[in-house]
Amino acid sequence: MARMAGTAWEGIALRRTRAAADPDSEPRNVALPATWEDEAAAALALLAPGTGPAALPALAEGWIGRLVGRGLQAGLLEPAEAPGLAESLRRLVLSRRGAPGAATWRGEGKGEPRFVLNLPAFLDEVGGFDAGAYTAAAGTAVLVLEILTGGKAARLRLGFADLAGLLAALGLPYDSEPARDVAGCLAALTRGAAECASARLAERLGAREPAALLWPAPPARCAVPGLALAARRALDAAGATHGLRHQGCFVLTAPDAAEALLGAETGGFAPAQGATRYVQAQDGGVTERPTRAALRAGALHGERAAALLAPAPDSARTAMERAVAPYLHAACPAPMARPEPARPLPAPRPALAGGTVWKVLVGGHRVTLRAAEAPDGSLAEITLSMGKEGSGFRGLLEGFLQSVNIGLARGVPLSDYVSAFAYTRFGPAGVVEGDGEILCATSVLDWTFRRLAMAYLDAAAARQLWPDPSLDECAAEATGTPADRGPMLPLNLPVQPSPAARRRTFRLVG
Repeated sequence: MARMAGTAWEGIALRRTRAAADPDSEPRNVALPATWEDEAAAALALLAPGTGPAALPALAEGWIGRLVGRGLQAGLLEPAEAPGLAESLRRLVLSRRGAPGAATWRGEGKGEPRFVLNLPAFLDEVGGFDAGAYTAAAGTAVLVLEILTGGKAARLRLGFADLAGLLAALGLPYDSEPARDVAGCLAALTRGAAECASARLAERLGAREPAALLWPAPPARCAVPGLALAARRALDAAGATHGLRHQGCFVLTAPDAAEALLGAETGGFAPAQGATRYVQAQDGGVTERPTRAALRAGALHGERAAALLAPAPDSARTAMERAVAPYLHAACPAPMARPEPARPLPAPRPALAGGTVWKVLVGGHRVTLRAAEAPDGSLAEITLSMGKEGSGFRGLLEGFLQSVNIGLARGVPLSDYVSAFAYTRFGPAGVVEGDGEILCATSVLDWTFRRLAMAYLDAAAARQLWPDPSLDECAAEATGTPADRGPMLPLNLPVQPSPAARRRTFRLVG
């Protein structure tokens, strides 16, 4: 630990515990600050490469040392700046205000590097936001990303996390206009600070992009004192520069283990899922505990914490996206898909059910239709038997009817099936014998569903909506109704002479 002397790590009390990256992984020994929770220990186990013991100071010093060495080698960092950058990164990690993405912790060269700032960590004890420290952290993050990309990337990925936790600590409901004003000011401040840092790099390394002069004005008023003014000044300072190093810097990306290490419980501007969370107890059971945001909001606002962190509707997230998106340099990440609400199981079908059987001939082919009825008299299930068809045709028909039965059991209206399959052409067609109400059918399916419509729907309406086709429409070569088809050859058109006959006509030559 000699190399930790004289740094921010000196004097930090560590606790040692066993943590696993996920429930299926083998636990490993990890060391982290004593005040950090078990979720941070699990994140540290995930961020550390390999399967051996991991300590936060050693792991952080590993990527900080690689970063500083790479910056010096590439000429992106002056020797006098190296100690200050390293110490700034140590303090950002220890204060849980910011950290690079998981790939940087693991030393992976693949993928685009990212840097995330934890918004609630910039709050003071009375609920004020440290805009100056946030601006400085954004500038440090831009320099870190420039070094990680070797000074060649046109776009960087700097973002923030846990906006919902910050709003709860400020006493602002997520779905409210003051909350959206705070989010807009934070987004404007992040963009302005990042572009100012990009402009400082452009002065040393050369500008590649003009300064952005057009952007939406940040909200004029904000519930956080001084935040609206800081956002406006940051954007004005970025617009007054002579050029930028990057096309874009402010991008919200999907969270990874870095957010969990910092204590952020939501990614980007996503709403909170509630004031409590389920964790695994030491005895193997599951217990419910308050979230970090709930503890923070409870200390500041008392019993309002649960209401401030209540799940928000999708419309609230969409409104928050509209407040933040104008200041982003890339599209907002898509929200995670929510599970569909639980549906009650369908009522069990009775073992014995009444029904009706029809036996007819369609185009000379024997067809037997059996309809099973529910206790209330509605159609529950159908089966269809044909005597002359092969096994392949019967198997296809059976699979089709099984899908229809599943739909009927799940509440699909019979009228939808009739509208879809009436007058279809599939298999035998022609005159129907044995049914006094349907005389012709274009197929067995046509007769089946029109028969069911007359039996289980309004018979008079069914005859009007789905009348019998004519024999011409039931012909094998017919396509559509006679009104839809064009004239059949031969056509009674005037006889036109051939080119040879036209050349044999008498011509007067003068």
